[in-house]
Amino acid sequence: MTKFKSLGLMPEILKQLEIKGYTTPTPIQNEAIPHLLKGHDLLGIAQTGTGKTAAFSLPILNKIGQHPVKIKPKHVRVLILTPTRELASQIEMNIKEYGKSLGVKTRVVFGGVGKTPQVDAIKKGLDFLIATPGRLLDLMSEGHINYSQLDTLILDEADTMLDMGFLKDVQRIIEKIPKTRQTLLFSATMPKDIGTLAETILKNPKKVEVTPESTVIEKIEQEVYFVDKADKLTLLLMLLESNKLESVLIFCKTKFGANRVAEQLEKLKIPSAAIHSNKSQNAREKALESFRKREIRVLVATDIAARGIDVKEISHVINFNLPEDPSNYVHRIGRTARAGKEGKTISLCIIGEYSLLKNIEKVIKQEIPKIIDHPYHKNFTAEALQEFSKTKAASKTNGRSNRGRPRPASKSSPKKNKSAKSSSSKRKVNRR
Repeated sequence: MTKFKSLGLMPEILKQLEIKGYTTPTPIQNEAIPHLLKGHDLLGIAQTGTGKTAAFSLPILNKIGQHPVKIKPKHVRVLILTPTRELASQIEMNIKEYGKSLGVKTRVVFGGVGKTPQVDAIKKGLDFLIATPGRLLDLMSEGHINYSQLDTLILDEADTMLDMGFLKDVQRIIEKIPKTRQTLLFSATMPKDIGTLAETILKNPKKVEVTPESTVIEKIEQEVYFVDKADKLTLLLMLLESNKLESVLIFCKTKFGANRVAEQLEKLKIPSAAIHSNKSQNAREKALESFRKREIRVLVATDIAARGIDVKEISHVINFNLPEDPSNYVHRIGRTARAGKEGKTISLCIIGEYSLLKNIEKVIKQEIPKIIDHPYHKNFTAEALQEFSKTKAASKTNGRSNRGRPRPASKSSPKKNKSAKSSSSKRKVNRR
């Protein structure tokens, strides 16, 4: 079995790994680190919780330790782009721990907080700048960053950045940095856009794929409860009455839904908090810290806000709403069963989400066990499913048959005369 000591990392880094109790690299660390130590570009495909941060940060820290450079004011040596504040903060925390003996200078920059502390840190020069694309572009446009000393670019959770609409921002940033550099791109999935981006920015990359795309972690026990829409919250409360659900991450489709669920749980004396993009950074960090310390039992999140949540020993993940994108199901349930531990995920499925469930099962190539032995299953019948399927099929057929046909003019609607047009335009002006 491979040990970190055999990978060629500096003694200073190995010492920090030993302090943290890490002796054996994960599969992606074992495969990626040797390539990165040799200076290759890398395309890494791996799910959340597989050790990606150490896979890229350890060899880059090794390079900085072996080839120290005096960083000039406003200059940056390594740029790491991430989609969310939480992930950026988590990466910086790990880099500080792994590079403690090397005295590396790091800084996280993201929106939603004041710029002045970020600008002041960059002025001194940085070994690592970990940033979300929007705030980074703001600082770049104001002339706060110089990339002439940059030698490494890392894109983490690249698929999420594209899902969040950051592609153009990422491209604008890449246009401003040196073309001669080592580039690393990590993604949980490999959609076409990621492939195109990889071809554009990577030079003769090594590819490391430790798990097939959208593969579910085997140690996660999965269940789905069929439930009427009106009874979803009641069923959730029934499930939470079990003491076995010690540390629970609940996923909701919307920010409003996350707030509503958290508020209802609080009213019933179940310590909870919501985390989403409308929450301030302080509120998000406070909620995460309370969840880590088990001061609250339940954290309710949206998909985007949950990226970067790295909390050990989450016992259960509950999908209050099934995700529209089946690959997000894999990301969600991957928040439990981390570091080799077992975990459980429970999904609540209303009849209108049945097609989403079937898509998820198709992607993960397995059928999720269905639970119907509970009081809130009464209207989720075979007949109802059959009727739902007919309605969906008819909807698709009608959509195709009407596509491209000109809309018939209404016989009862006479043409507007000039005066009508004039009054209409006046109304438009008055509404502005």
